[in-house]
Amino acid sequence: MKMNQTSSVPTVPIYGIPFSKLDMKETVEVLREAVLSKQPHQVITANPIMVMAALENPAMMKVMQSAELIVPDGTGVVWAANYCGEPVAERVPGFELLHELLRVGEHYRWGVYLLGSTPEVIQATAERLQQQYPAVRIVGYRDGYFGPDEDEQVVESIRAAAPDLLFVARGADTQEPWIHKYKNKLQVPVMMGVGGSFDVISGKSKRAPKLFQKLRLEWFYRLLREPSRAGRMLALPKFALKVMRDKENVIKSR
Repeated sequence: MKMNQTSSVPTVPIYGIPFSKLDMKETVEVLREAVLSKQPHQVITANPIMVMAALENPAMMKVMQSAELIVPDGTGVVWAANYCGEPVAERVPGFELLHELLRVGEHYRWGVYLLGSTPEVIQATAERLQQQYPAVRIVGYRDGYFGPDEDEQVVESIRAAAPDLLFVARGADTQEPWIHKYKNKLQVPVMMGVGGSFDVISGKSKRAPKLFQKLRLEWFYRLLREPSRAGRMLALPKFALKVMRDKENVIKSR
């Protein structure tokens, strides 16, 4: 990791991807300091599907290895670290991390920019978050329907808004590389991909019920609601089998 607010974070390398060992409270504290430092930090909330994608795609691996902070969003990642004898403190779900950062942000009146999803969803998300965290400043938002030819314009509008936090919801295969590519131009202290979080916040879709969350079966709930995800979900058993097969080498630095 580079020398910045996250350089002293203890990590475990899972297939060469440095996962933070910190719990939620410690993670939020590190990111609070990152905002105060004004230095750009990319935060990736990673799961086994993303690890498997990185193993098959060198460009994605590079994106993940160069992020300032990677937190274990997936239960499978927590299990793998534990199984290989280098446990992480706990799962740090991106959805909850977003809300924890906004709670802290109220105290500092942080500016927040929301990027991604549909025009309806992003507007509803902005309105709901402003109601929930009235002291936070929603300094801008826009939907995720823009091509590479509009990237510079989007980056400029975010820079002009000068947020402390940037949340991007454009799908894992798009949002992480996009943040990585423009990180130094954006100059936002904390930039994080949040996947389908805006859909839940806006009310468009429901989060898994508490029972599924408690049993760590949120992935299964999503599969029941969206059977089209089945192909993608196959990465979960593949990851588990791979970790069991590679046990001695999973956490060796690459």
